[in-house]
Amino acid sequence: MGNFFDINKAIVRLPSKEVSNGLRSVDYGDPSYELVKAEHDVYVKALISESVDVEILAPLPGFPDALFIEDPALVFSEAAVVLKSSRIERSGEGEILSRSLKNNFHDVFYLDDGFVDGGDVLQLPDAVIIGLSQRTDRKGAEALRIILNHLGKKSLICKVPSEVLHLKSDCSLIDCDTILVTEKLADEKTLSGFNKIIVPEKESNAANTIRIKSKIFIGQQFPATIQVLEKRGFELIPLGISEISKIDAGLSCMSLRWFQ
Repeated sequence: MGNFFDINKAIVRLPSKEVSNGLRSVDYGDPSYELVKAEHDVYVKALISESVDVEILAPLPGFPDALFIEDPALVFSEAAVVLKSSRIERSGEGEILSRSLKNNFHDVFYLDDGFVDGGDVLQLPDAVIIGLSQRTDRKGAEALRIILNHLGKKSLICKVPSEVLHLKSDCSLIDCDTILVTEKLADEKTLSGFNKIIVPEKESNAANTIRIKSKIFIGQQFPATIQVLEKRGFELIPLGISEISKIDAGLSCMSLRWFQ
């Protein structure tokens, strides 16, 4: 498995008190700042418990979605890429985040055309998949491919179903050969060659997980998916994300993670 899942560094950003105004595709009501902060705190503690060195950035007033720090940037062991959001509410997050990235990476690249959200970028052991979605366009994907090629990384582009916000809303790599995926994305050609575990239809949001070393972080509100993964021998850390989920977010959104 090499170092692909041996994450030992992460950057997170604390939620601002304006988080209740965060973007959402479906309105489940405004999230509570206090509850979002509590869920985020537990998430950070879980990262630390797995021996991850976590840099905690201050809240960004005026940017309700800034705690979803994965969207404005992409990180690898050797470099970081500052991305561009198609949403005016989130423009500027990448530039502010770049200050921290420059302290952590010798090389920081900038997307110079189009739009890409980090939630549409799935890193695999030997490639990177870029999903075209509501937030990531073809120009952005092609511009990112140029940067990835410079870094020596193979990249693939796929089309995300129109009803899916981000590529990683509906899939996550849980070992080097296995992808947890929704039925909507299960036949995507760029995922062929992987073993697939399809999440129950009523738990589609369970497909967004992160793996840290030998453990998989998963939303605790997905008991059927948890049962399936446990039966297959995966080690899980269930975390509460019910409040955070109200604003189109999941576990991967809340951190930038890499091996150093």
